[in-house]
Amino acid sequence: MLDIRFVRANPDVVKADLRKRNDSEKIAWVDDLLAKDARSRELKVATDQLRKRRNEIGREINAAKKAGTDVSALMAEGAALPQKIRACDAEQEEIATAVRNYLMRLPNILHESVPVGKDDTENMEIRRAGTPRTFDFEVKNHGQLAAEKGWADFERGAKISGAGFYFLKGNLVLLDLALQRFALDLLIGKGYLPVSPPYMINRDSYEGVTDLADFEKVMYKIDGSDAYLIATSEHPIGAMYRDEIFEEKDLPLRLAGISPCFRREIGAHGLDTKGLFRVHQFQKVEQFVFCKPEDSWAIHEELLKNAEEIFEKLGLPYRVVNICTGDIGTVAAKKYDIEAWMPRENAYKEVVSCSNCTAYQAVRLNIKVRDPADFESKQYVHTLNSTAIATSRVMRAILENYQQKDGSVVIPDVVRPYMNGLDRL
Repeated sequence: MLDIRFVRANPDVVKADLRKRNDSEKIAWVDDLLAKDARSRELKVATDQLRKRRNEIGREINAAKKAGTDVSALMAEGAALPQKIRACDAEQEEIATAVRNYLMRLPNILHESVPVGKDDTENMEIRRAGTPRTFDFEVKNHGQLAAEKGWADFERGAKISGAGFYFLKGNLVLLDLALQRFALDLLIGKGYLPVSPPYMINRDSYEGVTDLADFEKVMYKIDGSDAYLIATSEHPIGAMYRDEIFEEKDLPLRLAGISPCFRREIGAHGLDTKGLFRVHQFQKVEQFVFCKPEDSWAIHEELLKNAEEIFEKLGLPYRVVNICTGDIGTVAAKKYDIEAWMPRENAYKEVVSCSNCTAYQAVRLNIKVRDPADFESKQYVHTLNSTAIATSRVMRAILENYQQKDGSVVIPDVVRPYMNGLDRL
Protein backbone atom coordinates (compact mmCIF):
# COMPACT_ATOMS: atom_id res chain seq x y z
CA MET A 1 0.00 0.00 0.00
CA LEU A 2 0.99 3.64 -0.22
CA ASP A 3 2.77 5.18 2.76
CA ILE A 4 0.36 7.66 4.39
CA ARG A 5 3.23 10.16 4.57
CA PHE A 6 3.50 10.02 0.77
CA VAL A 7 -0.24 10.60 0.34
CA ARG A 8 -0.15 13.58 2.75
CA ALA A 9 2.70 15.17 0.84
CA ASN A 10 1.49 14.28 -2.68
CA PRO A 11 -2.31 14.14 -2.92
CA ASP A 12 -2.27 15.60 -6.43
CA VAL A 13 0.16 12.91 -7.59
CA VAL A 14 -2.12 10.19 -6.22
CA LYS A 15 -5.19 11.71 -7.91
CA ALA A 16 -3.38 12.16 -11.23
CA ASP A 17 -2.31 8.52 -11.10
CA LEU A 18 -5.89 7.40 -10.51
CA ARG A 19 -6.97 9.43 -13.54
CA LYS A 20 -4.41 7.57 -15.64
CA ARG A 21 -5.98 4.34 -14.44
CA ASN A 22 -9.46 5.69 -15.25
CA ASP A 23 -10.38 4.98 -11.61
CA SER A 24 -12.48 8.06 -10.83
CA GLU A 25 -14.27 6.49 -7.85
CA LYS A 26 -11.06 6.37 -5.83
CA ILE A 27 -10.15 10.00 -6.52
CA ALA A 28 -12.82 11.01 -4.00
CA TRP A 29 -11.25 8.63 -1.49
CA VAL A 30 -8.08 10.71 -1.33
CA ASP A 31 -9.70 13.78 0.23
CA ASP A 32 -11.70 11.68 2.69
CA LEU A 33 -8.57 9.72 3.57
CA LEU A 34 -6.62 12.89 4.30
CA ALA A 35 -9.48 14.36 6.36
CA LYS A 36 -9.67 11.20 8.44
CA ASP A 37 -5.89 11.12 8.81
CA ALA A 38 -5.89 14.73 10.03
CA ARG A 39 -8.65 13.94 12.52
CA SER A 40 -6.71 10.90 13.72
CA ARG A 41 -3.67 13.04 14.44
CA GLU A 42 -5.85 15.58 16.26
CA LEU A 43 -7.28 12.81 18.40
CA LYS A 44 -3.83 11.52 19.24
CA VAL A 45 -2.79 14.96 20.50
CA ALA A 46 -6.04 15.28 22.48
CA THR A 47 -5.67 11.80 23.99
CA ASP A 48 -2.07 12.42 24.97
CA GLN A 49 -3.13 15.65 26.67
CA LEU A 50 -5.95 13.90 28.52
CA ARG A 51 -3.59 11.20 29.77
CA LYS A 52 -1.09 13.83 30.81
CA ARG A 53 -3.86 15.68 32.65
CA ARG A 54 -4.92 12.45 34.39
CA ASN A 55 -1.42 12.08 35.80
CA GLU A 56 -1.30 15.74 36.81
CA ILE A 57 -4.63 15.57 38.66
CA GLY A 58 -3.42 12.72 40.79
CA ARG A 59 -0.50 14.80 41.96
CA GLU A 60 -2.70 17.89 42.44
CA ILE A 61 -5.23 15.97 44.52
CA ASN A 62 -2.48 14.63 46.81
CA ALA A 63 -1.03 18.11 47.19
CA ALA A 64 -4.47 19.63 47.91
CA LYS A 65 -5.26 17.01 50.53
CA LYS A 66 -1.97 17.70 52.30
CA ALA A 67 -2.75 21.42 52.22
CA GLY A 68 -6.26 20.78 53.53
CA THR A 69 -7.96 22.44 50.56
CA ASP A 70 -11.14 21.36 48.77
CA VAL A 71 -10.48 18.59 46.19
CA SER A 72 -14.05 18.05 44.95
CA ALA A 73 -13.54 19.89 41.67
CA LEU A 74 -10.33 18.00 40.95
CA MET A 75 -12.01 14.70 41.85
CA ALA A 76 -14.88 15.44 39.47
CA GLU A 77 -12.49 16.37 36.67
CA GLY A 78 -10.44 13.22 37.29
CA ALA A 79 -13.54 11.03 37.31
CA ALA A 80 -14.57 12.32 33.89
CA LEU A 81 -11.20 11.76 32.23
CA PRO A 82 -11.34 7.93 31.68
CA GLN A 83 -14.59 8.23 29.72
CA LYS A 84 -13.14 11.04 27.59
CA ILE A 85 -10.01 8.97 26.92
CA ARG A 86 -12.08 5.90 25.99
CA ALA A 87 -14.20 7.99 23.61
CA CYS A 88 -11.09 9.40 21.92
CA ASP A 89 -9.53 5.93 21.67
CA ALA A 90 -12.71 4.46 20.17
CA GLU A 91 -12.99 7.21 17.57
CA GLN A 92 -9.30 6.92 16.74
CA GLU A 93 -9.60 3.15 16.31
CA GLU A 94 -12.59 3.57 14.00
CA ILE A 95 -10.74 6.16 11.92
CA ALA A 96 -7.58 4.02 11.79
CA THR A 97 -9.62 1.15 10.34
CA ALA A 98 -11.10 3.44 7.68
CA VAL A 99 -7.69 4.92 6.82
CA ARG A 100 -6.11 1.49 6.44
CA ASN A 101 -9.07 0.35 4.33
CA TYR A 102 -8.45 3.23 1.92
CA LEU A 103 -4.69 2.69 1.85
CA MET A 104 -5.03 -1.04 1.20
CA ARG A 105 -7.20 -0.34 -1.83
CA LEU A 106 -5.46 2.61 -3.40
CA PRO A 107 -3.18 1.28 -6.17
CA ASN A 108 0.55 1.77 -6.48
CA ILE A 109 1.93 4.90 -8.16
CA LEU A 110 2.75 4.11 -11.78
CA HIS A 111 6.12 4.70 -13.37
CA GLU A 112 6.11 7.47 -15.98
CA SER A 113 6.95 4.97 -18.74
CA VAL A 114 3.71 2.99 -18.27
CA PRO A 115 1.54 3.62 -21.36
CA VAL A 116 -1.92 5.08 -20.77
CA GLY A 117 -4.67 2.80 -22.04
CA LYS A 118 -8.10 1.49 -21.18
CA ASP A 119 -7.45 -2.29 -21.38
CA ASP A 120 -5.10 -4.99 -22.70
CA THR A 121 -5.74 -3.95 -26.31
CA GLU A 122 -3.66 -0.84 -25.62
CA ASN A 123 -0.61 -2.55 -24.14
CA MET A 124 2.55 -1.40 -25.91
CA GLU A 125 4.72 -3.89 -27.79
CA ILE A 126 8.42 -3.20 -27.19
CA ARG A 127 10.15 -5.84 -29.28
CA ARG A 128 9.91 -9.30 -30.83
CA ALA A 129 12.45 -12.08 -30.85
CA GLY A 130 12.57 -15.21 -32.97
CA THR A 131 10.72 -16.02 -36.16
CA PRO A 132 7.52 -18.08 -36.03
CA ARG A 133 7.93 -21.37 -37.81
CA THR A 134 6.09 -22.08 -41.06
CA PHE A 135 4.28 -25.44 -41.01
CA ASP A 136 3.40 -27.60 -44.02
CA PHE A 137 0.74 -29.43 -42.01
CA GLU A 138 -2.10 -28.50 -39.68
CA VAL A 139 -0.77 -28.07 -36.15
CA LYS A 140 -2.77 -29.96 -33.56
CA ASN A 141 -3.95 -28.22 -30.43
CA HIS A 142 -1.50 -29.07 -27.65
CA GLY A 143 -4.23 -30.57 -25.44
CA GLN A 144 -5.53 -32.78 -28.22
CA LEU A 145 -2.02 -33.96 -29.08
CA ALA A 146 -1.10 -34.63 -25.43
CA ALA A 147 -4.29 -36.63 -24.89
CA GLU A 148 -3.88 -38.65 -28.10
CA LYS A 149 -0.28 -39.52 -27.26
CA GLY A 150 -1.06 -40.46 -23.66
CA TRP A 151 1.04 -37.63 -22.23
CA ALA A 152 -1.89 -36.07 -20.39
CA ASP A 153 -5.34 -37.13 -19.20
CA PHE A 154 -7.77 -34.23 -18.93
CA GLU A 155 -10.94 -36.31 -18.68
CA ARG A 156 -9.85 -38.24 -15.59
CA GLY A 157 -8.35 -35.09 -14.06
CA ALA A 158 -11.74 -33.42 -14.40
CA LYS A 159 -13.50 -36.54 -13.12
CA ILE A 160 -11.71 -36.57 -9.79
CA SER A 161 -10.91 -32.86 -9.29
CA GLY A 162 -13.05 -30.80 -11.66
CA ALA A 163 -12.43 -28.78 -14.81
CA GLY A 164 -8.99 -27.17 -14.96
CA PHE A 165 -7.17 -30.15 -13.42
CA TYR A 166 -5.29 -32.87 -15.27
CA PHE A 167 -2.90 -35.78 -15.04
CA LEU A 168 0.51 -35.48 -16.69
CA LYS A 169 1.95 -38.82 -17.76
CA GLY A 170 5.13 -40.37 -19.05
CA ASN A 171 7.67 -38.17 -20.77
CA LEU A 172 5.56 -35.02 -20.35
CA VAL A 173 6.16 -35.39 -16.60
CA LEU A 174 9.88 -35.51 -17.34
CA LEU A 175 9.56 -32.41 -19.53
CA ASP A 176 7.76 -30.56 -16.74
CA LEU A 177 10.55 -31.38 -14.30
CA ALA A 178 13.24 -30.69 -16.89
CA LEU A 179 11.93 -27.19 -17.57
CA GLN A 180 11.91 -26.40 -13.86
CA ARG A 181 15.47 -27.59 -13.41
CA PHE A 182 16.66 -25.78 -16.54
CA ALA A 183 15.24 -22.44 -15.33
CA LEU A 184 16.45 -23.00 -11.76
CA ASP A 185 20.00 -23.78 -12.88
CA LEU A 186 20.06 -20.69 -15.07
CA LEU A 187 19.05 -18.49 -12.13
CA ILE A 188 21.45 -20.18 -9.71
CA GLY A 189 24.23 -19.37 -12.16
CA LYS A 190 23.22 -15.70 -11.85
CA GLY A 191 23.41 -15.68 -8.06
CA TYR A 192 19.78 -16.43 -7.19
CA LEU A 193 19.16 -18.52 -4.06
CA PRO A 194 16.65 -21.35 -4.59
CA VAL A 195 13.68 -21.26 -2.20
CA SER A 196 10.93 -23.84 -1.80
CA PRO A 197 8.23 -22.02 0.22
CA PRO A 198 5.24 -23.25 2.22
CA TYR A 199 2.28 -23.97 -0.03
CA MET A 200 -0.15 -22.29 2.39
CA ILE A 201 0.05 -18.88 4.08
CA ASN A 202 -2.22 -16.97 6.46
CA ARG A 203 -4.43 -14.06 5.46
CA ASP A 204 -2.40 -11.33 7.23
CA SER A 205 0.65 -12.34 5.20
CA TYR A 206 -1.35 -12.70 2.00
CA GLU A 207 -2.85 -9.22 2.36
CA GLY A 208 0.69 -7.87 2.29
CA VAL A 209 1.50 -9.08 -1.19
CA THR A 210 -1.62 -9.08 -3.33
CA ASP A 211 -4.72 -7.19 -4.39
CA LEU A 212 -7.48 -7.84 -1.86
CA ALA A 213 -9.89 -8.63 -4.70
CA ASP A 214 -7.80 -11.73 -5.42
CA PHE A 215 -9.16 -13.38 -2.26
CA GLU A 216 -12.58 -13.57 -3.86
CA LYS A 217 -11.64 -14.63 -7.38
CA VAL A 218 -8.23 -16.31 -7.29
CA MET A 219 -7.30 -17.84 -3.92
CA TYR A 220 -8.26 -21.23 -2.56
CA LYS A 221 -9.05 -20.96 1.17
CA ILE A 222 -8.58 -23.94 3.45
CA ASP A 223 -11.88 -24.47 5.30
CA GLY A 224 -11.67 -24.16 9.06
CA SER A 225 -8.30 -22.42 9.09
CA ASP A 226 -6.68 -19.06 8.43
CA ALA A 227 -4.75 -20.44 5.48
CA TYR A 228 -4.78 -20.07 1.71
CA LEU A 229 -3.11 -22.16 -0.98
CA ILE A 230 -0.48 -20.05 -2.73
CA ALA A 231 -1.21 -18.72 -6.23
CA THR A 232 2.54 -18.25 -6.83
CA SER A 233 5.74 -18.56 -4.78
CA GLU A 234 6.02 -14.76 -5.05
CA HIS A 235 3.46 -14.47 -2.26
CA PRO A 236 5.08 -16.50 0.55
CA ILE A 237 8.55 -15.29 -0.45
CA GLY A 238 7.40 -11.67 -0.36
CA ALA A 239 5.92 -12.20 3.11
CA MET A 240 8.92 -14.16 4.39
CA TYR A 241 10.60 -11.07 5.86
CA ARG A 242 7.42 -9.46 7.20
CA ASP A 243 8.11 -7.03 10.10
CA GLU A 244 11.87 -7.34 9.62
CA ILE A 245 14.71 -4.92 8.88
CA PHE A 246 17.43 -5.67 6.34
CA GLU A 247 20.97 -4.42 6.69
CA GLU A 248 22.04 -2.58 3.54
CA LYS A 249 24.93 -5.01 2.96
CA ASP A 250 22.42 -7.87 2.56
CA LEU A 251 20.63 -6.25 -0.39
CA PRO A 252 19.79 -6.93 -3.12
CA LEU A 253 18.56 -10.36 -2.09
CA ARG A 254 17.85 -12.42 -5.22
CA LEU A 255 15.65 -15.49 -4.73
CA ALA A 256 14.39 -18.20 -7.09
CA GLY A 257 11.13 -19.66 -5.84
CA ILE A 258 9.94 -23.06 -7.01
CA SER A 259 6.47 -24.32 -6.19
CA PRO A 260 3.13 -25.50 -7.45
CA CYS A 261 0.62 -22.68 -7.95
CA PHE A 262 -3.10 -22.97 -7.17
CA ARG A 263 -5.65 -20.62 -8.77
CA ARG A 264 -9.42 -20.71 -8.74
CA GLU A 265 -9.77 -18.53 -11.83
CA ILE A 266 -8.71 -20.18 -15.06
CA GLY A 267 -9.78 -17.51 -17.56
CA ALA A 268 -11.17 -17.77 -21.05
CA HIS A 269 -12.85 -20.72 -22.73
CA GLY A 270 -12.25 -22.04 -26.24
CA LEU A 271 -8.83 -23.55 -26.86
CA ASP A 272 -7.81 -22.86 -23.24
CA THR A 273 -10.58 -25.02 -21.78
CA LYS A 274 -9.05 -28.44 -22.40
CA GLY A 275 -5.32 -28.15 -22.14
CA LEU A 276 -2.43 -26.83 -20.10
CA PHE A 277 -2.54 -23.07 -20.66
CA ARG A 278 -5.15 -21.92 -18.13
CA VAL A 279 -5.42 -24.41 -15.30
CA HIS A 280 -6.04 -24.50 -11.56
CA GLN A 281 -2.68 -26.07 -10.69
CA PHE A 282 0.72 -25.75 -12.32
CA GLN A 283 4.45 -25.59 -11.56
CA LYS A 284 6.44 -22.37 -11.69
CA VAL A 285 9.93 -21.04 -11.07
CA GLU A 286 9.72 -17.41 -9.92
CA GLN A 287 12.28 -14.64 -9.61
CA PHE A 288 11.94 -12.43 -6.53
CA VAL A 289 14.18 -9.60 -5.32
CA PHE A 290 14.32 -7.40 -2.23
CA CYS A 291 16.44 -4.30 -2.89
CA LYS A 292 17.16 -0.68 -2.01
CA PRO A 293 14.78 1.78 -3.69
CA GLU A 294 17.49 3.30 -5.87
CA ASP A 295 18.29 -0.11 -7.40
CA SER A 296 14.84 -1.37 -8.31
CA TRP A 297 14.47 -0.03 -11.85
CA ALA A 298 17.77 -1.52 -12.99
CA ILE A 299 16.82 -4.83 -11.35
CA HIS A 300 13.44 -4.76 -13.10
CA GLU A 301 15.27 -4.81 -16.43
CA GLU A 302 17.52 -7.59 -15.11
CA LEU A 303 14.51 -9.79 -14.30
CA LEU A 304 13.10 -9.23 -17.77
CA LYS A 305 16.46 -10.05 -19.36
CA ASN A 306 16.65 -13.32 -17.39
CA ALA A 307 13.18 -14.36 -18.51
CA GLU A 308 13.94 -13.47 -22.13
CA GLU A 309 17.11 -15.55 -21.97
CA ILE A 310 15.07 -18.59 -20.97
CA PHE A 311 12.79 -18.26 -24.00
CA GLU A 312 15.69 -17.52 -26.33
CA LYS A 313 17.48 -20.67 -25.16
CA LEU A 314 14.27 -22.67 -25.59
CA GLY A 315 14.02 -21.36 -29.16
CA LEU A 316 10.48 -20.07 -28.68
CA PRO A 317 9.48 -16.89 -30.57
CA TYR A 318 8.16 -14.21 -28.23
CA ARG A 319 7.41 -10.55 -27.82
CA VAL A 320 7.79 -8.15 -24.86
CA VAL A 321 4.86 -5.93 -23.93
CA ASN A 322 4.71 -2.89 -21.63
CA ILE A 323 1.41 -3.22 -19.77
CA CYS A 324 -0.84 -0.15 -19.91
CA THR A 325 -2.58 1.70 -17.09
CA GLY A 326 -5.91 -0.03 -17.67
CA ASP A 327 -4.45 -3.54 -17.45
CA ILE A 328 -1.68 -3.32 -14.87
CA GLY A 329 -3.57 -4.07 -11.66
CA THR A 330 -3.13 -2.68 -8.17
CA VAL A 331 0.27 -3.77 -6.89
CA ALA A 332 2.82 -3.07 -9.65
CA ALA A 333 4.28 0.32 -10.55
CA LYS A 334 5.30 -1.10 -13.93
CA LYS A 335 4.84 -4.50 -15.52
CA TYR A 336 6.21 -6.24 -18.57
CA ASP A 337 4.66 -9.36 -20.06
CA ILE A 338 6.44 -11.81 -22.31
CA GLU A 339 4.10 -13.45 -24.78
CA ALA A 340 5.18 -16.61 -26.59
CA TRP A 341 4.08 -17.47 -30.11
CA MET A 342 1.33 -20.11 -30.21
CA PRO A 343 1.00 -21.38 -33.82
CA ARG A 344 -2.34 -23.14 -33.27
CA GLU A 345 -3.96 -19.77 -32.54
CA ASN A 346 -1.56 -17.79 -34.72
CA ALA A 347 -1.10 -15.39 -31.80
CA TYR A 348 1.22 -14.40 -28.97
CA LYS A 349 0.00 -15.50 -25.50
CA GLU A 350 1.23 -14.43 -22.08
CA VAL A 351 3.84 -16.69 -20.46
CA VAL A 352 5.74 -14.26 -18.16
CA SER A 353 4.70 -11.40 -15.91
CA CYS A 354 7.54 -9.15 -14.68
CA SER A 355 6.71 -6.45 -12.10
CA ASN A 356 8.38 -3.76 -10.05
CA CYS A 357 6.15 -3.27 -7.01
CA THR A 358 8.39 -0.52 -5.58
CA ALA A 359 7.59 -0.09 -1.86
CA TYR A 360 3.91 -1.08 -2.17
CA GLN A 361 4.24 -4.60 -0.75
CA ALA A 362 6.95 -3.58 1.74
CA VAL A 363 4.73 -0.91 3.31
CA ARG A 364 1.98 -3.48 3.85
CA LEU A 365 4.45 -6.02 5.20
CA ASN A 366 6.57 -3.51 7.15
CA ILE A 367 9.87 -4.57 5.56
CA LYS A 368 12.63 -1.97 5.77
CA VAL A 369 16.35 -1.48 5.25
CA ARG A 370 18.58 0.31 7.74
CA ASP A 371 20.82 3.22 6.77
CA PRO A 372 24.38 2.08 7.66
CA ALA A 373 25.36 5.67 8.48
CA ASP A 374 22.42 6.19 10.86
CA PHE A 375 21.27 3.20 12.94
CA GLU A 376 17.87 4.76 13.66
CA SER A 377 17.16 5.72 10.03
CA LYS A 378 15.20 3.17 7.98
CA GLN A 379 13.27 3.14 4.71
CA TYR A 380 11.00 0.63 3.03
CA VAL A 381 12.66 -1.80 0.63
CA HIS A 382 11.46 -2.33 -2.94
CA THR A 383 10.20 -5.73 -4.09
CA LEU A 384 10.22 -7.14 -7.60
CA ASN A 385 8.98 -10.37 -9.10
CA SER A 386 8.98 -12.10 -12.44
CA THR A 387 8.05 -15.47 -13.81
CA ALA A 388 11.12 -17.42 -14.85
CA ILE A 389 9.07 -20.28 -16.23
CA ALA A 390 5.48 -21.45 -15.77
CA THR A 391 5.85 -24.96 -17.08
CA SER A 392 2.27 -25.63 -18.20
CA ARG A 393 2.32 -22.63 -20.56
CA VAL A 394 5.78 -23.41 -21.85
CA MET A 395 4.86 -27.03 -22.45
CA ARG A 396 1.96 -25.81 -24.57
CA ALA A 397 4.36 -23.63 -26.57
CA ILE A 398 6.80 -26.53 -27.04
CA LEU A 399 4.07 -29.02 -28.03
CA GLU A 400 2.91 -26.67 -30.76
CA ASN A 401 6.09 -24.90 -31.94
CA TYR A 402 8.18 -28.11 -31.99
CA GLN A 403 5.41 -30.38 -33.29
CA GLN A 404 6.28 -32.65 -36.24
CA LYS A 405 4.05 -34.02 -39.00
CA ASP A 406 4.15 -37.51 -37.48
CA GLY A 407 2.86 -36.16 -34.16
CA SER A 408 6.17 -36.33 -32.36
CA VAL A 409 7.58 -33.25 -30.63
CA VAL A 410 11.26 -32.28 -30.76
CA ILE A 411 12.69 -31.39 -27.35
CA PRO A 412 14.61 -28.08 -27.25
CA ASP A 413 18.37 -28.63 -27.07
CA VAL A 414 18.86 -26.91 -23.69
CA VAL A 415 16.33 -29.21 -22.00
CA ARG A 416 17.68 -32.51 -23.34
CA PRO A 417 20.34 -32.95 -20.62
CA TYR A 418 17.48 -33.18 -18.09
CA MET A 419 15.45 -35.66 -20.18
CA ASN A 420 17.38 -38.90 -19.71
CA GLY A 421 18.81 -38.64 -23.22
CA LEU A 422 15.49 -38.15 -25.05
CA ASP A 423 15.57 -35.79 -28.02
CA ARG A 424 11.84 -35.90 -28.77
CA LEU A 425 8.50 -36.88 -27.29
